Amino acid sequence: MFYGVTDIWTYALGALFIVLLPGPNSLYVMAVASREGVAAGYRGACGVFLGDTVLMILSAAGAASLLKTHPALFMLVKYAGAAYLGWVGLSLLRQALANWRGEAPAGGEAQAEASKPFQRALVISLMNPKAILFFISFFIQFVDPQAAQPAVAFLILGVILQILSALYLSALIFGGAYLAAQFRSRQRLAAAGTASVGGVFLGFGVKLATASLS
Repeated sequence: MFYGVTDIWTYALGALFIVLLPGPNSLYVMAVASREGVAAGYRGACGVFLGDTVLMILSAAGAASLLKTHPALFMLVKYAGAAYLGWVGLSLLRQALANWRGEAPAGGEAQAEASKPFQRALVISLMNPKAILFFISFFIQFVDPQAAQPAVAFLILGVILQILSALYLSALIFGGAYLAAQFRSRQRLAAAGTASVGGVFLGFGVKLATASLS
């Protein structure tokens, strides 16, 4: 046992696999980096870090038990999250269609979209089905309930996850920016990629709508 963490290496390995699984957080950050560059990608990543931190705190505070004892609250959370992820997916599909047709977005609309990677990534992170199920089922299992200072154990688990997430998102940000530079002259290919991401977001919305805590 390490400061209240029951099996730190098993947790680290499991967290690595969870981080590497495709999810709305990573796809959105990569999409932002490919559209708006590395700096915007990192603003989105900061939104992901904050959202994950909030979910960690809620998990440590007993959110899983609260959701299990109040099914109506869980239903509200999951359907609100599913609707938001679906809306993001439809927005990306609309953008892909405009790019396919060669239509440039209006200046004001483009500027508004470019100014929101942090806020949108934060909301996506809070509604991310992969993160929600991870924090309320897997994350809390590695803290000894008899530990003298469980907050330290939660902090250690959180730091491990955030380091892994930062490394992975950094790779996606630079990879997305590089691919965008390669596809800049291939507008329809880039539009097809955006449409694919939009379709995946719709899938995440359906997955969250059908998720359960059992």
